[in-house]
Amino acid sequence: MKKSKIVIAIISLLSICSFVIGTSVAWLTSKTEDLVNTFTYGDINIKLDETDTNDGDENANTNEYKMLPGNEITKDPKVTVIANSEDSYLFVKLTKSENFDNFMTFEIAEGWTLLEETTDVYYREVTKSDKDQEFIVLKDNKVKVKEEVTKAMLNELDKDGTNNYPTLTITAYAVQRDGQIEAIDTAKEAWAIASAEEAKQEQADA
Repeated sequence: MKKSKIVIAIISLLSICSFVIGTSVAWLTSKTEDLVNTFTYGDINIKLDETDTNDGDENANTNEYKMLPGNEITKDPKVTVIANSEDSYLFVKLTKSENFDNFMTFEIAEGWTLLEETTDVYYREVTKSDKDQEFIVLKDNKVKVKEEVTKAMLNELDKDGTNNYPTLTITAYAVQRDGQIEAIDTAKEAWAIASAEEAKQEQADA
């Protein structure tokens, strides 16, 4: 019963950091939208996007960046909680590829708290508002290429057409803080619900 009274929204943004970085923004599954729209007593709507880099295709989902040693790259993913969404726990999960830390660094933006017992999930509490609320994900809207990165290291990323570029996947989640039957009192409890819902969606898509 409790799960049936909870509003959950999940979206994701994939960023491939390399000589040319590509991004895509999409709902994880169509079920996410259906789930949000099912509840008439309350609602949460979120979106995750970033600015188009004007790389010629007029599409913010296929941004391109240069990855040069020591270079700071402007990258501004933000989560927007749409006006009149219910009070919620808002999460971002930043999943790095195995080789990401060899090439890139970033810091989380102010206002996010690392969720206990995790290394890549951050949260904040959002209160219902009649206006859209925007929250940037990365500090100063930047990622940085490490100065110790060499040309040889970069060349290895696409050796023999392997396309082994470092990636950073950003996923946003929102879970209603106050269920109709029972309140969700902690971010840890809300994250468990969001994780279970995502796993169920992934299993359904398999």
